[in-house]
Amino acid sequence: MHVLVTGAAGFIGYHLTARLLADGHSVVGIDNCNDYYDVQLKKDRLSQLAALPQAGHFRFEALDLADGPGMAALFAREGFSHVVNLAAQAGVRYSLINPESYLSANLVGFGHILEGCRQNKVGHLLFASSSSVYGLNTAQPYSVQHNVDHPVSLYAATKKSNELMAHAYSHLYGMPCTGLRFFTVYGPWGRPDMALHLFTTAIVRGEPIKVFNQGHMRRDFTYIDDIVEGVVRLLPLAPGPDPSFDPAAPNAATSSAPWRIYNIGNNQTVELNDFIAALEDALGMKARKEMLPMQPGDVQATWADINDLTTLTGFAPSTPLREGIARFVDWYKEYYKI
Repeated sequence: MHVLVTGAAGFIGYHLTARLLADGHSVVGIDNCNDYYDVQLKKDRLSQLAALPQAGHFRFEALDLADGPGMAALFAREGFSHVVNLAAQAGVRYSLINPESYLSANLVGFGHILEGCRQNKVGHLLFASSSSVYGLNTAQPYSVQHNVDHPVSLYAATKKSNELMAHAYSHLYGMPCTGLRFFTVYGPWGRPDMALHLFTTAIVRGEPIKVFNQGHMRRDFTYIDDIVEGVVRLLPLAPGPDPSFDPAAPNAATSSAPWRIYNIGNNQTVELNDFIAALEDALGMKARKEMLPMQPGDVQATWADINDLTTLTGFAPSTPLREGIARFVDWYKEYYKI
């Protein structure tokens, strides 16, 4: 495959690119390397990719999804067989502060991805959605058959919009599209704005950690290697129209168009307090906790039903939480030299 990975300097993009290269594919990675979080971490991820034995099959371009002419030229020049769109303005809480960045990257930018795939007949577009699309839905575990029409953050709304935009293109142009609802991804090289990184930094500095909802929130924490495994298994499986799709009683995860939605998660839900306890054990240090109420845009719990993904690909997450956290802590200590 000749694959475009957008957001290649990001957390998931870096790990996916490394895996695709190891599997023998050629990859072009793009990223705008914005300063939403430490740009040096993004540069260091790219340096890691450049040092791989397969680096000759990887090329990076600094490019913003919102750059329409730049994106069109890239697609026309490269003739990608597959595209994995991981670039986005991430973060639920930041969407309350800087909504404009979400409209530019997650809506305008995604429109350029869809146009590039359409104009250049890309064989399969996979795109990152999010567990946040489930919003006010409290039915657990979250199923791709559930209604997701009640997002509680702009970030979630943009991800739901991506699913709808892709469906329209799939329906109109027969373009195979697969949406991936990721559940709370963690692991080495993870984003500094996410809980595991924030908590680790605070604990090693002896600073208090902010524990929202008194630590009673629950999340389906999913290790990065398991996320990548799910993506890699789906990549060659371009969907076709679902012959059993009934427009009088539509399945929310399939279509008469070549379009599908899948959850990729650990298929377990863990209370935040238990997550913190596992981190304390891995660090051999106790956290000072600042107990706070629920934040706007957050949800009480997430839990992935992965039956559709497992049925199609045989996917099963294989990394226990404590093992994944320990791997992150090992990386953190090495990277930050503590």
